[in-house]
Amino acid sequence: MTTPVYDFARKYADSDAVRMHMPGHKGKPFLGCEPLDLTEFSGADELFAPHGIIAESEANASEIFGCQTVYSAEGSSLCIRAMLWLAMRDAVSKGRKPVIAAGRNAHKVFLTAAALLDIEILWLPQTGSYLESAQTWEQCLSAVDRPAALYLTSPDYLGNLADIRAAAAFCHAHDMLLLVDNAHGAYLKFLPESLHPSDLGADLCCDSAHKTLPVLTGGAYLHIGGSAPETVRKNAKNAMSLFASTSPSYLILESLDLCNKYLKKQYHTDLHTLTGKVSRLKEALISRGWQLSGTEPVKLTICPKSCGYTGTKLAGILEKHSIFVEFADPDFTVLMMSPQNTDDDLQAVQDILLQLPKLPPITEKPPAIPKPERILTPRQAMLDSDTEACPVMQCKGRICAEFAISCPPAVPIVMCGERISAEAAACMQYYGITHCTVIKTER
Repeated sequence: MTTPVYDFARKYADSDAVRMHMPGHKGKPFLGCEPLDLTEFSGADELFAPHGIIAESEANASEIFGCQTVYSAEGSSLCIRAMLWLAMRDAVSKGRKPVIAAGRNAHKVFLTAAALLDIEILWLPQTGSYLESAQTWEQCLSAVDRPAALYLTSPDYLGNLADIRAAAAFCHAHDMLLLVDNAHGAYLKFLPESLHPSDLGADLCCDSAHKTLPVLTGGAYLHIGGSAPETVRKNAKNAMSLFASTSPSYLILESLDLCNKYLKKQYHTDLHTLTGKVSRLKEALISRGWQLSGTEPVKLTICPKSCGYTGTKLAGILEKHSIFVEFADPDFTVLMMSPQNTDDDLQAVQDILLQLPKLPPITEKPPAIPKPERILTPRQAMLDSDTEACPVMQCKGRICAEFAISCPPAVPIVMCGERISAEAAACMQYYGITHCTVIKTER
């Protein structure tokens, strides 16, 4: 498989070219990567109107993922904004109100994008695992304004996977688009049986390539599935350019480009080897009494209270041994692994966890996340109101104006526009949230 973006950058870096264009470092090493750091000039193509090397590279990625794939140099955040704009445009073109049904574990970018685009959100009732079921989705059909799209986050931060195939069948049976935040799941395409949303019927989904693949931070994909309307397909680049910088990082684009070759030739084998190792690691931990959560094959989510440790305490112990986790809170410690982790890396994790003495279990349970009362839309609360920051316990009864107050990871206690109850304030305190932004004067 070709690597046209990287090849162009390397050839240019090795030439005697006089750089009378941006960036200002002119390719002179300071960090060391400057010779490969380019901009959109003759021959380098243009990310949001590609016709040369970037178009060829995106075609390679599209072949790998089996759908229309476009690059983001600004992470899945850019892709989420684009997905919402595309869903809004599709709804308006059909004479429908832009309403999106969404799980409450949506990333904060979903909220800020909805506020900017004035999209109304129908929050689905949360379940114990924070993943919705067909029974939950059915409830959105009785809304006054039936949603034009369903938005799911899968995998979630704790390693749970939603039933995307069932969600796609539900959406397409009710003339709805399915949008999936698959930021943590780019690798799912390359399992023996693909679990990638684009293969399971999603109309639009995003992958943060940098989270699980060997890509520089910021590298991501927007995938347009085969069931997506033609207008969505045609406007994908326009949607991305609406929210993106006009100076995309070529270092990130080069890493996406090089990754294509690795995904095509070697990644399936490396991932298969890794999943076997992680499975054996999980079995070893379970046999010693560690409680685990989630079904993701390359994410290790530990529930350490059963062994007498909080998630943050366990993360601190691992850090003392130079092992830095992805996330920790009172209840969970999350470790993310990839084929680029060595056998020694996984063995170090196993050795430390198996050698830790078991302490009396911590019986304190996390507080139940309350069902908040919605008062305003995200736009009204976030952009159209005067706000102030107050200590959490002084916010009881007030309307939240923050775009995300999350716990466990990425599951908001209260969304912007919802009233903060006494239970919600107590929940915030449990997770160490001391202040909250609220609306000064209610409407």
